[in-house]
Amino acid sequence: MRVVLDAGPLTLPSGGLRRYVAELSRALAETFPEDEFVLASDQPVRWPGCPLSNLLPADPPRGRLERRWWLWGLPRLLKRTGAAVFHGTNFEVPYLPVTASVLTLHDLSPWLDRRWHCAAARVRRRTPWLLGLDLATMIITHTDAVRRQAIEYFRLDPLRVVSVPLAAPAGFRPLETPPPEKPYLLYVGALEPRKNLVTLLEAWRHLRRRFSVDLVLAGRRREDFPPLEPEQGLRWLGEVPDEQLPPLYSGALACVYPSCYEGFGLPVLEAMQCGAAVIASRDPAISEVAGEAAVLLDPFDCRAWIEALTAALERPDWTAQWRQRALRRAAQFSWERTAQLTREVYQEAWRRYRE
Repeated sequence: MRVVLDAGPLTLPSGGLRRYVAELSRALAETFPEDEFVLASDQPVRWPGCPLSNLLPADPPRGRLERRWWLWGLPRLLKRTGAAVFHGTNFEVPYLPVTASVLTLHDLSPWLDRRWHCAAARVRRRTPWLLGLDLATMIITHTDAVRRQAIEYFRLDPLRVVSVPLAAPAGFRPLETPPPEKPYLLYVGALEPRKNLVTLLEAWRHLRRRFSVDLVLAGRRREDFPPLEPEQGLRWLGEVPDEQLPPLYSGALACVYPSCYEGFGLPVLEAMQCGAAVIASRDPAISEVAGEAAVLLDPFDCRAWIEALTAALERPDWTAQWRQRALRRAAQFSWERTAQLTREVYQEAWRRYRE
């Protein structure tokens, strides 16, 4: 089977979308050496760096016409390569159904609250149209929670929508790190309205009255998130390369994730795989990923956050218990399993397309 994947997210410097495409394409090529996987984009991409003979870059657009990528360039590429399936890894598939297609619907945040996305007008407008016209043969979500939301919101045939979980990179594991100068709480993710950092900052400032504990934020600040004023104990690292995340996770007193809404919550799983105690919001998708291996709270209950963070600071036995639970839970996820489940969706899409 030859599969063409949308490599557009590989143009991004970091983040969950880039990691999804890089890790999935690598795992597919390693797990299914008899298949061929082609990474296609109309923009130069940062190659995921894995020397696999069955993971290939597609040719760039040929001429002005093919630069109209989704309308002409990509469909022509799919015909030239004889692809059985196209995987739209970021909410999109071609307008012309020249082959079977799979669309990954990461979450419904662009439609649930417009304040969460200041630049999602195209996705908000285009994706429902693609789904409504059945231009996506099959749809992947990352959790059952989002699968149920998508079926209800877009009125989809449940048989077309399959939940395939993500995974943390294999290199994310507990590391022995020198004790930090000061204990710190760690948040990894974009600084944006949906992540509910207002509650986290309020709880942390309350803790600072009693404890000497820093709050470390690792992630890019989106334009619609106000700049952070200098504040003692508050450290914003900006975007952090993947290879620097495991020691950050491993050295944290606890990892915190107060998001209002998620499609999966990959930083939660990454932290657990590094053996960190996790305190996160009781969002349906996060709850599904974390199971009983994280402390889950109402994202807007500041008092509950203060109490949980106080326990992390005062009770080493409490923290150690959650670290062990986290490691056991994280062991249930792998990119190999994600690749296997994704390929099953490809096969079903190809079967449906031929009918």
